[in-house]
Amino acid sequence: MKENILLVEDEEALCMALSDRLRKDGYEVDFVTDGEKGFMLPGRNGLDLCRDIRTAGLGTPILLLTARSEIVDKIVGLKLGADDYVTKPFDMQELMARIEALLRRAPIRTGQVVHQFGPIRIETRGMMDHRDVKVTRAGAPIYLSAREFELLRYFVEHPGMVLSREELLRAVWGYEAGTFTRTVDVHVASLRQKIEKDPKRPELIVTVHKSGYRFVGGGEY
Repeated sequence: MKENILLVEDEEALCMALSDRLRKDGYEVDFVTDGEKGFMLPGRNGLDLCRDIRTAGLGTPILLLTARSEIVDKIVGLKLGADDYVTKPFDMQELMARIEALLRRAPIRTGQVVHQFGPIRIETRGMMDHRDVKVTRAGAPIYLSAREFELLRYFVEHPGMVLSREELLRAVWGYEAGTFTRTVDVHVASLRQKIEKDPKRPELIVTVHKSGYRFVGGGEY
């Protein structure tokens, strides 16, 4: 059975159309028409709702549907904890593909796995899924969104390798080659804020000029 999806959309016709399509594809769907009903708090738009979910410590994957065309608004949404965004008007097949990529959780290994790099420790139990992982800095828990975890996981699994933005978009977001977006840069910046000693002078996720990023970390045991 596929995942449950909560759809928060103030355009009722679009909400109904999306709900029908998602259910046709096998998802369980609940929908509301405003953020107040979505998180039971008054006066919440999409960005407010996103922030409230993350502030509550929930790792629920979030995809924003927005009519905003300014790149700064999309960056704000990603910084607040959204995992991806689609700008209206959008192609329905692309939206479905984005949702599938966002919800995809590939079981890559079983048993307990520990990654240690400096004070940062990643412990996984069972499937390596963001819901079965514990990330700490010197013993203090670090909150990662689902997409931040997926990105960190990919870095950890490819230590020392130069990873292009295109590869990361394909492997972590499921985007096709040639997609241009600042999503990777925004998520790398967010990860650095959480795991680097000095985010302005990163030592774990380093930028390789004109090529992408390289992860420099410890091993697995």
